Amino acid sequence: MDASVPSDAAAATADDRPGESVVVATNGISLHTRQAGPEDGPLVVLLHGFPEFWDGWHRQITPLADAGYRVIAPDQRGYNRSDKPDGVDSYHIEELAADVIGLIDAAGRETAAVAGHDWGAAVAWWLALSYPARIDSLTAVNVPHPTVMEDTLRRSLSQLRKSWYMIAFQLPVLPETIATANNCRVLQRGLTESSRPGTFSATDLRRYREAWTQPGAVTAMINWYRAMGRYRPRPPQQQVSVPTLVMWGQQDDFLESRMAAESLDYCDAGQLMTFPSATHWVLHERPEETAEELLAHLDTTV
Repeated sequence: MDASVPSDAAAATADDRPGESVVVATNGISLHTRQAGPEDGPLVVLLHGFPEFWDGWHRQITPLADAGYRVIAPDQRGYNRSDKPDGVDSYHIEELAADVIGLIDAAGRETAAVAGHDWGAAVAWWLALSYPARIDSLTAVNVPHPTVMEDTLRRSLSQLRKSWYMIAFQLPVLPETIATANNCRVLQRGLTESSRPGTFSATDLRRYREAWTQPGAVTAMINWYRAMGRYRPRPPQQQVSVPTLVMWGQQDDFLESRMAAESLDYCDAGQLMTFPSATHWVLHERPEETAEELLAHLDTTV
């Protein structure tokens, strides 16, 4: 039985975006995905972060597909049109990684390249450390290697201040109440006030509001942080063996830029590309350049 079926629930969030909406059964749940490119092309999985959804990669999808890659950009579990299982334990990073392995399986592939931004990068790092035989290459955007993140949180008061929201998200109920108040005003400001002026248009923000107001979405999104705080997972190994590209917008309000270079110490074959004037939202602010760097990395590793 085919695990992938076309979705009739694409909604306005996808109507003028590249590719087609496909719902995929994986790891006991269903994920809404956006797929593009030749079906026999090398597979690339693009993983979004908080508080986005698959659309966070929409500017990179067409260049990758036009270059011959098969692109799958899922709404990760808990987000937008994907399933939102109950309970914090449903969002343990091992479950998040298993979702992606299931997407690769559903595509009929043994391996795939993975690229992630923000929380998507955290999942991508975990995949490379836990399933190296299934991962052709890793691209991590503005989130460091998990050991670097953990060490920095322990020793850097500056980073601890930047990560205040991660601590606040451990509280029950209150984070959801604040995040959804006034038409998700706090989430919208989190995007617009930490990015370069004009990065997110009114249309972009409307798409995000549609995703955030899906039933149960905000609780599920915050449960990613609660699971991290509750379980404090550690990867099975420290060293990344697959070819790795770290891309980093250096004006990141949330993460110290020095963690980008420090992450390369844990990579057998790592390279760093920095964008000095870009913020955490470098995929939106420098879409052509990030697509070009990702393509160059893929062309030499896939």
